[in-house]
Amino acid sequence: MITIDDFRKIELKVAEIKEVSDHPNADKLYIVTVDLGDKLKQLVAGIKNSYSKEELIGRQVVVVDNLEPAMLRGVESQGMILAASDEAGVFIVSPLKKMKLGSIVK
Repeated sequence: MITIDDFRKIELKVAEIKEVSDHPNADKLYIVTVDLGDKLKQLVAGIKNSYSKEELIGRQVVVVDNLEPAMLRGVESQGMILAASDEAGVFIVSPLKKMKLGSIVK
């Protein structure tokens, strides 16, 4: 269990996917560039089996903006796209309406 203070440390923000490319060292990963309004970030996301590149470009998603960068199969990821998964696949978390980029998710 985490405390509410722990949860408040997580910065969830709305971003728009600008670019998607195949990860050179992983079959299930994309390298995704997202726009947070005030900056661009590179993320590595395990959503390749559920989404085509074309489905993702221009889509708004919820990202963890203050996650410490990590190397994933040799490529730096500067955050995380929120997604849910079940036996049907992986599904990204998106706002129902277009929002201002960088909007805080509470």
